[in-house]
Amino acid sequence: MKNICVVFLLWIFTSSPFTIQAQSLEKAVDGLILKDFNDKSGPGGVFMIAHHGKPVYQKAFGKANLELGHNLSVDNVFQLGSMTKQFTAVAILLLEQQGKLSTVDTISKYIGDYPNGNKITIHHLLTHTSGIKDFTKMRSLQDIAQKEMTPKMMVDFFKDEPVDFVPGEKFDYNNSGYVLLGYLIELVSGEKYEDYIKKHIFDKVGMSHSYYASDRNVIKGRAYGYHKKEFGYVNKTVISFSVPFSSGSLMSTLSDMLKWQNSLNNNLLLDTAATRKAFSRYKLNNGSEFSYGYGWHIRDINKVPTREHGGSIFGFKTMGVYIPSEDIYVIGLSNCDCHSPTKLTGDMAALALKFLGSRKKDIR
Repeated sequence: MKNICVVFLLWIFTSSPFTIQAQSLEKAVDGLILKDFNDKSGPGGVFMIAHHGKPVYQKAFGKANLELGHNLSVDNVFQLGSMTKQFTAVAILLLEQQGKLSTVDTISKYIGDYPNGNKITIHHLLTHTSGIKDFTKMRSLQDIAQKEMTPKMMVDFFKDEPVDFVPGEKFDYNNSGYVLLGYLIELVSGEKYEDYIKKHIFDKVGMSHSYYASDRNVIKGRAYGYHKKEFGYVNKTVISFSVPFSSGSLMSTLSDMLKWQNSLNNNLLLDTAATRKAFSRYKLNNGSEFSYGYGWHIRDINKVPTREHGGSIFGFKTMGVYIPSEDIYVIGLSNCDCHSPTKLTGDMAALALKFLGSRKKDIR
């Protein structure tokens, strides 16, 4: 009788609704990921779903280094690409909290000779509404892609280009604006951008495996980036990270990115007012609203509001989705730009809503 009771209690414990729910989520997410990330001998990706600040799903698929045959680990370091913009935006808001600048300031207050600088505000740069020419669309970019550029050299590279539209007239995703923001961070703080991010964000949050990207430095746990050609995989194109700079040159891990998300939720860096500014929707000159805050797209999944951003840089693609109402964070990092985790991460977030949300949602 005693043995029967023990077996019965074990059955109850291992078959609890929470355990069954977690197993169902894991199986469903595995099925989604393996549709795209199914080459065990090629580069792949790492994925996490966190609920209330803790991982409930975390797995790696594929290789971190094809030459050595090393498998990817959830602890590998990936280039973030444009997810860097989150950190640049928060750095600007930190400086505003300290009274060192204001998002309504014009560029000309800090860069006196910037064309039309008295009409372009920091707010315009943060929200991609400045009209400045995006340097990634300039044909001459190939001339500097592998050169070591100072922030001023980068700004000088695009500042005299004809503007695309009047500031505030439309939303048009723009890397130049975030390079300018990095330059402003240096001018206002008196620190190099990479040093400012490390000291005032990475160190404060405990992101000990996050870096300003480098192909020269030895970075423990680095995942190597790849392209896919008709004949197979090749190593990623080498660029100077001084070119994407504050628009796309940071590196991190799943666990560090969760620390980052938790720090935002808990106002570890930004106060409530600054956090609200980061995650608000704003309006164009004509009064129409657009779905971008400061460093995040403000969207929804099945009418549930989300904060999202992805990234793409040679050899890597990334995507993160946060659902504030349910405190669900989903992130995917890929070490081949042949694999985009954008739709996959959104579908994972929809599954997380279905299995973890307080209100059950249909799959996306």
